Amino acid sequence: MVKPEPWQIAVKWGVTVLAAAAALYLVFLIYQSGQPVWAVLALGLFGLGFFVYLSNAAFAYRYLFPGLAGMAIFVAFPLLFTVQIGFTNYSSTNLLSFERATSYFLDQLAPSEGAIFTYTLHADGSEFRLRLVPKHDEEDEQDEAKKKELDAHTYVSPPLALLRPDPPTEVKVVTVKEASWQESEPLPVSEIIKHRAVLGKIKVRLPDGTMLSYSGLRDFAPLEPVWRKNADGSLIQVKSGEVYKANQETGFYESASGERALPGFKVGIGFGNYGRMLTDPNFRGPFFAIFTWTVVFAGMTVLLTLCVGCTLAVLLNWEALSGRTIYRTLLFLPYAVPGFISILVFKGLFNQNFGEINHILNAVLGIKPAWFADPTLAKVMILIVNTWLGYPYIMVLCTGLIKAIPADLYEASAIAGAGPLVNFFKITAPLIVKPLTPLLIASFAFNFNNFVLIYLLTGGRPDFLNTKVPAGTTDILVSYTYRIAFQDSGQNFGLAAAISTVIFFLVALLSIVNLRLAKVNKQEGR
Repeated sequence: MVKPEPWQIAVKWGVTVLAAAAALYLVFLIYQSGQPVWAVLALGLFGLGFFVYLSNAAFAYRYLFPGLAGMAIFVAFPLLFTVQIGFTNYSSTNLLSFERATSYFLDQLAPSEGAIFTYTLHADGSEFRLRLVPKHDEEDEQDEAKKKELDAHTYVSPPLALLRPDPPTEVKVVTVKEASWQESEPLPVSEIIKHRAVLGKIKVRLPDGTMLSYSGLRDFAPLEPVWRKNADGSLIQVKSGEVYKANQETGFYESASGERALPGFKVGIGFGNYGRMLTDPNFRGPFFAIFTWTVVFAGMTVLLTLCVGCTLAVLLNWEALSGRTIYRTLLFLPYAVPGFISILVFKGLFNQNFGEINHILNAVLGIKPAWFADPTLAKVMILIVNTWLGYPYIMVLCTGLIKAIPADLYEASAIAGAGPLVNFFKITAPLIVKPLTPLLIASFAFNFNNFVLIYLLTGGRPDFLNTKVPAGTTDILVSYTYRIAFQDSGQNFGLAAAISTVIFFLVALLSIVNLRLAKVNKQEGR
């Protein structure tokens, strides 16, 4: 073994130290964001990586570690994080942690109603000045009787370079009488709007120590806290004096009357989201209907694509059929065109008023089905479109499997006087069903999560009536989860994560069955 040069050793350990420092800094950032558990897991992963690449004892794992680490980061971590969310009330109203929600309330400020100042902005050479007048006195500005009183309450700022992005954060003003300043015409509102971002950064201190902040397009006012924290941890609303206590079961600050202060905070609710699937009547009805339709949709898609694809494969394998290559190419085109394009084309074809399908049905049968309004017709339409999209895949699979069947079997069958149907059910089907079964299970699992078709074609609609949870009659579990988590009001990420977890275990079960069948077929093939 060649001994490394000293400079090579120095470079190696220099890079190692820099990498370790970067890893520790990343772990610190994760911990600082309020995720100590994930910080510990990240520290363990980085530590394991350094051990594998610095220790000769783990030399054999140096090539496996990147793949295993990638699987942990991109597969295991999202899965565990989703499962974790499923045990919380994480939603659009409960996004923050308890500490951040409390800090949000305590940071809220509101203008004081008793001391609001209106202002005008005046050019002073290349700079600007603020002129502040008590708002309740502004209407009396032209009243000569109150001219002196008004002057005593009118203030002007020193010159301000308001066009700069970094104005002074605090400005001490003086009365108009004390300022040596020739007042110019106030700028119009259109000019003031240009400086709103800069005006919002300025704090104005009056001679009596009162601090004013920008509170509107034409107002400055002292800001006072909306909430104050009591010794027992509860919050009191300053204006109303009502006390709100943190409810660690619901994730909200609640008053004695049950009124909730928004936003809420994230808390663990155990199996609440999973129990809701079984016990909540507003959720159980559409959930079980959607689950049933998901299974029927995936199963019928596999059955229909198998029937169409296998039939076409048998026909295209008929040697007496001329132009088989052309037919095979044309029938494969639906698989070559991107699925989302085909789905949008079919969405136009099935349009009730302008679609070509309804034009033909109206001309021939005198009917114009409401494909998108009737739940049953919408489901039939989905199965038709998905059969069109899926049969080429089955056709190609069956074509390859049929080609592998020895021709001697068909010759012996012909000598015995058997017809095409007998050949199919006695020779073709039994020989292709075993290698085809795992692929059909994989197709079932794919269609179980076929979000793109549902989202682009119907969006899950038509919706169920009289349900508090948004749900559509053509939704499958994955599109239903998407609607709950991202589309409709009252987004409930915790509930969506629980449904996603259920979907994961269902698909995992199908994968296990698939692997078992593949293993059995491999053993039988020996």
